[in-house]
Amino acid sequence: MKNKMSQNPYMLIFGKEPDQLISRSAQSSEVIENFNAEKSGQPVYMITGLRGCGKTVFMTEVASALGKDDKWIVIELSSATDLLRDLAEQLASENKLALMFQKASINLSFWGIGLEVSGSVPITNIQVALTKMLESLKKHKKRVLICIDEVVNNVHMREFSSVFQILLRKDLPVFLLMTGLYENINSLRNEKNLTFLYRAPRIELKPLNLGTISENYRSVFGLDVNDALQMAKLTLGYSFAFQVMGYYTWVENGDYKKAIPDVKRHLEDYVYEKVWSELSQRDRLIVYGIAKSETGKAEEIKMITGIKHNEYSPYRDRLLKRGIIRDEGYGYISLVLPFFGEYAVRMYEYL
Repeated sequence: MKNKMSQNPYMLIFGKEPDQLISRSAQSSEVIENFNAEKSGQPVYMITGLRGCGKTVFMTEVASALGKDDKWIVIELSSATDLLRDLAEQLASENKLALMFQKASINLSFWGIGLEVSGSVPITNIQVALTKMLESLKKHKKRVLICIDEVVNNVHMREFSSVFQILLRKDLPVFLLMTGLYENINSLRNEKNLTFLYRAPRIELKPLNLGTISENYRSVFGLDVNDALQMAKLTLGYSFAFQVMGYYTWVENGDYKKAIPDVKRHLEDYVYEKVWSELSQRDRLIVYGIAKSETGKAEEIKMITGIKHNEYSPYRDRLLKRGIIRDEGYGYISLVLPFFGEYAVRMYEYL
């Protein structure tokens, strides 16, 4: 039975912070403490994990916490646009900062940003402009947090990262929080001129705690302890599945068993179809073998798939890095995503 809330507290939209949120407080506290340190040793963090694991929500949580402090200026950028110009434009668009830049004789009229200073020559190099702006902010004890969601390795991102690296070397108050899929983050980190990204810490978002999910469901739906735990176990701790299971259970007036068909359909339509399309045929065969295996033991998976040991290991390692499978130890492997095994078997046998 539902509690007295009249509106569904769970959300089916990626990235938007839901009413029912299980915070990753230990990891977010690490980022916030490092960014707030007087001399931060970690000005960059990369958040990675599967689609729907909570990367954007995690970034929003950190940005929101820091943004409550007046010394922080939080800027959100898109890797699909000219990040350097967008950064300058967003900084100059805030009235208090614009006045600060004008007093520092920073003329940005060349860029069409609108910050024109009489008697001051327009700055024609965006790196120079940003350097002067950040130097001015540093004098006023301000810090800038730049958030970039779902980064990709493109010309805009490489150009931005190259300049950001220079800004760090000049000890300017810039901090960077990025989210992205493993393959996109890894591609960017491996760029030979962006060594600072290779050294930057990565936070891989693991499954949520099942006990915490269970307690949430018990509280919202008034379930007994056993039913709440069984409901939580169906999600496998996958953040998006936690929301989807809650959403459709709410629709079904607290009956999570009735909700399962809709949960499976939604996960397949909005996550699994995309995940499957990005796997190579060999990756799919490994996933199929895991799904068909009764034990999850490597030897059984290799027997089902017909893949030899020297071929099996590289594909297993790649799936591990992408967060699609979990190493249970002692040669046992399992799938991370709930109901994904059913989908994989159906898709592989159909194809």
